[in-house]
Amino acid sequence: MSKLNLTRRGALKAGAAAGAGLALPTYLSAAGHAGFTNAPGDSSVTLGFNVPQTGPYADEGADELRAFELAVEHLNGGGDGGMLNTFSSKALDGTGILGRKVEYVTGDTQTKPDAARASARSMIEKDGAIMISGGSSSGVAVAVQALCQEAGVIFMAGLTHSNDTTGKDKKANGFRHFFNSYMSGAALAPILANNYGTDRKAYHLTADYNWGYTTEEAVRTSTEAMGWETVAAVKTPLAQTDFSSYIAPVLNSGADVLVLNHYGGNMVNSLTNAVQFGLRAAEANGKNFEIVVPLYSRLMAKGAGENVAGIFGSTNWHWSLPDEGSQTFTRSFGTKYGFPPSQAAHTCYVQTLLYADAVSRAGSFNPCAVAEALEGFEFDGLGNGPTLYRAEDHQCFKDVLVVKGKENPDNEFDLLEIVEVTPAAQVTYDASIFGGDLGSCNPGA
Repeated sequence: MSKLNLTRRGALKAGAAAGAGLALPTYLSAAGHAGFTNAPGDSSVTLGFNVPQTGPYADEGADELRAFELAVEHLNGGGDGGMLNTFSSKALDGTGILGRKVEYVTGDTQTKPDAARASARSMIEKDGAIMISGGSSSGVAVAVQALCQEAGVIFMAGLTHSNDTTGKDKKANGFRHFFNSYMSGAALAPILANNYGTDRKAYHLTADYNWGYTTEEAVRTSTEAMGWETVAAVKTPLAQTDFSSYIAPVLNSGADVLVLNHYGGNMVNSLTNAVQFGLRAAEANGKNFEIVVPLYSRLMAKGAGENVAGIFGSTNWHWSLPDEGSQTFTRSFGTKYGFPPSQAAHTCYVQTLLYADAVSRAGSFNPCAVAEALEGFEFDGLGNGPTLYRAEDHQCFKDVLVVKGKENPDNEFDLLEIVEVTPAAQVTYDASIFGGDLGSCNPGA
């Protein structure tokens, strides 16, 4: 399909922009080039990268920032060009965005919604950022997305897995490339049934914020549908570092599976405590005791080390994928930083390119023109195979990976193996099931 057809398809599905009073297609009209928040000058454009530089998700944030810097380098014509060379859209040519050099500012979300909103607001109001991206917490993503909607800038979500981001809290100015909790549950359930059977009793430990809630719900729903029983579900504070008091009751609960709805440093610490309490070697109900981690990352696997061996989970992307886009990005990132990228790095790099591409195809930085170009956009060459940015909720749909910790890894980075590539069709759902109202695009000033 040609670039023009892809662009026109996005425009034709852009009911939100039409509701804002902008004639379709915006990118062809003069109105698409003026009268919006932080309209750039002729020489440069500023993007805002808001990542957790401190807090429990700081490792993810550091990798996100590396990816953002690499994306800017490639957009400005530096390095090897990375996935600009494999992206199915050919609107980007290494001369910045619409001929303007890409500059960026950064903020620290601290993995706290209030801090994230404050840093995003500063980047918009003081630094003139026209797009905000980043974050490794769904609580942060939802908060910053709402701010961007109010301010009239585009929010290209980084790592956010809660259903809420493109569900009940979706916004017309917000877009998510990362998959969500529902998709993890849908992809994991058949693998868990095949490997552990359908007669299991699960104990959930869940991070006490919106990502934890929707992930627990997704895994519970999918596993209970195949016959599992949930015997307990316990909330744990996001700031918790020692999970011993939460792990101790598990073996006496009647459960034979522990589901860790934890991410980042939380998962590393809770899994380590679970192994220390002997859960990996235990038996319950006449079965080997098992542990499941619904959302995995390479960085988490590295932090947990040998404790991840044999443990199933899902992931948005993995550096070992054989497609040309994934391998090109892995090579580019590895050459610059000396190690392979995480899924957090991948989604942030891709979101930056997708924003720049949408601006280029629209011929405008107006956020409503950008939204039109993204809505219904189908693309390939950025990893995970053919991908759709659905117009109804601004959620990407692509293949989902089920992974397992390797028993005998070859090196410190080769810790996860892909056991199943779940087709996008298997994890696609009706846009209305999580509620929410997308609303209308806000161009701001």
